[in-house]
Amino acid sequence: MGPSRMGGLPAPVPLRELLATVVSGTVVEDGPRVRLDGDLASTPAYIRDFPWSDNRADAVRAEQRITAEVVSVDEAEGRIGLSLAETEHPELWAFLKKLRAGDVLTGRVADVQSFGVFVTLDEWPPHPTYPGVGFVSIPELSWTRFEQVTDVVQVGQRVRGKVLAFDTYNGEARLSLRALEPDPFQVFAERAEVGQRLSGTVTKVVPFGVFVRVADGVEGLIHEAAGRPGDIVQVVIVGLERERRRLLLAPGD
Repeated sequence: MGPSRMGGLPAPVPLRELLATVVSGTVVEDGPRVRLDGDLASTPAYIRDFPWSDNRADAVRAEQRITAEVVSVDEAEGRIGLSLAETEHPELWAFLKKLRAGDVLTGRVADVQSFGVFVTLDEWPPHPTYPGVGFVSIPELSWTRFEQVTDVVQVGQRVRGKVLAFDTYNGEARLSLRALEPDPFQVFAERAEVGQRLSGTVTKVVPFGVFVRVADGVEGLIHEAAGRPGDIVQVVIVGLERERRRLLLAPGD
């Protein structure tokens, strides 16, 4: 069911009832504030999401008439947040809005950047600015450590990702590739315990110690230890925090 169109509303109206409605108003001089029409004129409103394009700074001007969807309410402050994306990009907005966290989408890698990966989804309206509607941030690419994004994915590669959220600011479906793979840390933690001795390989030296790989995709930290990448060392587990995916080690010699 799409957003409803509103004319005048009897006052007072609980702000939560305004969610997903489309309202109209006038941009005030110190935009992004908006003076809403009718019975909502006394309700503070501001533009939270601008159209998904490169010229956001010029998207609105003082005294401009707009229509926008109510996308957030702050009952404590008594104000509402508006999105121009619904009215400027209705097809894309409708597609993204129907997504739910946990949905699985498929597509093809459209662009690889140092900050993340854009994915052209198999079922998608075009994005007005970006190469793809799907976006995967660096941490959500893989459970294992990697040096370059291209170590994990390449342009043109087909991928599957789990929906994390609808990014209303950028007009993206935030995806996770690693969420569809077993977490090697949790697999390791099922059979590991504090006091257990292991053999591992030093992977990284930092000012406060060294990281040691004790299983595929699983690394732990030895505080105040020295070593070189590639060194084989004996370690003992001194701390294991599953929720934080944190493994603390000590020399096992």
